[in-house]
Amino acid sequence: MLFVTVDEQPNPGMMGIYNDSFIEEYKEFTDKIHKFDTNIILQIVYGGSQTNFNVGERIILGPSAVAHRIYGVTPKEATKEDIRGLIESFADDSLRAKKSGFDGVQFHAAHGYIYSQFLSPYYNKRTDEYGENIENRARIIFETLAAVRRKVGRDFPVLIKINYSDFIEDGFSFEDCKYVCKRLEELGIDAIEISGVVGDKTEDRTVREKGLKYLENESYFRKYAAEIAEELNVPVILVGGNRSLNLMDEIVNNTKIQYFSLSRPLLREPGLINRWGGGDNSKAKCVSCGKCGDVQGNSCIFNRTSRK
Repeated sequence: MLFVTVDEQPNPGMMGIYNDSFIEEYKEFTDKIHKFDTNIILQIVYGGSQTNFNVGERIILGPSAVAHRIYGVTPKEATKEDIRGLIESFADDSLRAKKSGFDGVQFHAAHGYIYSQFLSPYYNKRTDEYGENIENRARIIFETLAAVRRKVGRDFPVLIKINYSDFIEDGFSFEDCKYVCKRLEELGIDAIEISGVVGDKTEDRTVREKGLKYLENESYFRKYAAEIAEELNVPVILVGGNRSLNLMDEIVNNTKIQYFSLSRPLLREPGLINRWGGGDNSKAKCVSCGKCGDVQGNSCIFNRTSRK
């Protein structure tokens, strides 16, 4: 995940793609990936008020001046000029991704970041064309997709990551999500990744807090992703707790979900997909402890060597 504007790094150690100086280095990186006959899609994001990094040293935009429920950061309400600038940043950075050899781009509209907040009535109190009803709250996303398409063309894959719900009162709802996904399909999105993480105490963790010791607790957003997939023709990607190949096979065979996202399991086992491909279908070794995040770089605690 890369940040899109020079003055908006939401997390320490996070990489950016906000000017052309990144292209050569990222091209070297994607060339190495392509040697393994695989594709790589770049995820880009504007974090907004969901941050505690250098908060007093930069302007942080939001749909409205509503304090973040966890971090307590109150952003500056984005002007229409700010919104246009943000949209153009996403578009310019998508073109940079294409020039850098990435095989597509995904813009992040989930997990409480700024586009997620525009979708949420809790954070979005605007009364202009970017607020109030769901069509307006999603307008920035629809306009971003159009701007990205103008830059990269129709043949470069453009994806989105979106919550199916925010799990908070006056938040983004499942019905809102289905509406936005249908509109994105009409507007030419290539694939939609369904998530549900917002970094909030009221988040629905009824399954996630139990851990993933039992098969029924895995792939915990599948019910909602499957319902959305039934109403779309574009591919739907399921993220969250995907740990067992047999369960994912079952989901593929019994729903319209076509793809799966994994992150933490690959930190524990970088060769997991090759292991499954070689016939060892046993469950991923990841125990979903959530301790892989580190300011020095994400890594599995079971694989870390001592650091000075």
